[in-house]
Amino acid sequence: MFDFMMTDAQKELQEEMRDFARSIDRQYLLDMDAEKIQYPKEILVGAAERGLLGLRFPKEYGGRGLGWVEECIAIEEMATLGIPPACLYSLVSIVGECTNEFGTEEQKQKYLKPTCEGRLFCSEALTEPRGGSDFFGATTTAKKEGDHFVLHGQKRFIVGAEGADYFMAYAKTDPDAAPRDSISCFLVDRDDDVEVKHVYGLMGARGGGTGRVLFRDTKVPAENLVGGENEGGRIFYRMMVPERLTSAAGALGGARASLEVAMRYTTRRKAFGVPIKNFQAVSFKVSESITQLDAARALVYATASAIDSGKVPAGRLRRMVSESKKFATEASWSVINHCMQAMGGIAYTNVYPIERALRDCRLIMIWTGTNEIMNLIIQHELYKEMADGRAAGRDTEFDAAEAYNDDEKIYE
Repeated sequence: MFDFMMTDAQKELQEEMRDFARSIDRQYLLDMDAEKIQYPKEILVGAAERGLLGLRFPKEYGGRGLGWVEECIAIEEMATLGIPPACLYSLVSIVGECTNEFGTEEQKQKYLKPTCEGRLFCSEALTEPRGGSDFFGATTTAKKEGDHFVLHGQKRFIVGAEGADYFMAYAKTDPDAAPRDSISCFLVDRDDDVEVKHVYGLMGARGGGTGRVLFRDTKVPAENLVGGENEGGRIFYRMMVPERLTSAAGALGGARASLEVAMRYTTRRKAFGVPIKNFQAVSFKVSESITQLDAARALVYATASAIDSGKVPAGRLRRMVSESKKFATEASWSVINHCMQAMGGIAYTNVYPIERALRDCRLIMIWTGTNEIMNLIIQHELYKEMADGRAAGRDTEFDAAEAYNDDEKIYE
């Protein structure tokens, strides 16, 4: 958030998060990247002890009752530690959204409250080997048997799988229904019938416990069904807001941290007797990065404010969230590349954290819906607005000299 737009309370929250980020030992982050630490529970517990988890949720469930602007402020600061800590921090918001908005009071007490308090750890079991962007092509099944469901199938690329105590998982409960009406959502406790395999050698974003989750005829009590049977599609569409906006906010923090490193370096490093920031080739990389980051920040926080206002139609919110995720993640990738180029070869080594930031950043353009999927949503929602007449202003088509030459306006 631009500081001149922040309230005093938001500035205090930002400083709380910055103080927490400063408290994390550098070796802990290095051990995560080296995969000596598979799941950083200590970071989540530490945040919970300071009351910094699940900020948007009601106080009775361990949150602070804040809005999306505050959530994005917090995630941006958490992301200065790297994408994995920011993602795991965001999972509380993502899974918590499902429980808070669609869950029963019993589910909120059993799962949401202890998650916000750092006593339970969650993960979202969404992607499948045959699914990817085709979410409704899921093959994991859930069959009702008396007072429970039996889940069978597998999920992959599940961030936080290693340390999760429970999973928010989708499964087909009506294979004969239309795809969007065939899915249900469950809160699945980790037990002997849930197998987690750490099978991925990741390019970046390491230490977040990413793994494959296998449900081997896992029994899930009927009271762990979220929403209603076959209502998973409705929940899924709501969940795309926290999934994608948290990614956008994290992208801001990761890029900002790299830019600060590069700006300090280019101020100190000299070539031909002068600081390299004085060379246009370097200073223009920095200038482009500043502009991209400010533009991304403006879009992300405008989207957060739109959600908090409660006045923006759902379709427009979907478009703004998709734009935020696409633009912020691509801007982050561009900024970090500019930082590496401005610093030269030393940024390609582990003397500076730029190379790790670049590896981490590559993933966020893929997860929670690829940026190509974001493009589909963006254009679809605006075309729909135009068709409904909501995007209408002055019709400039008729401001052309030959605007009424209908013989030339051939559409078929």
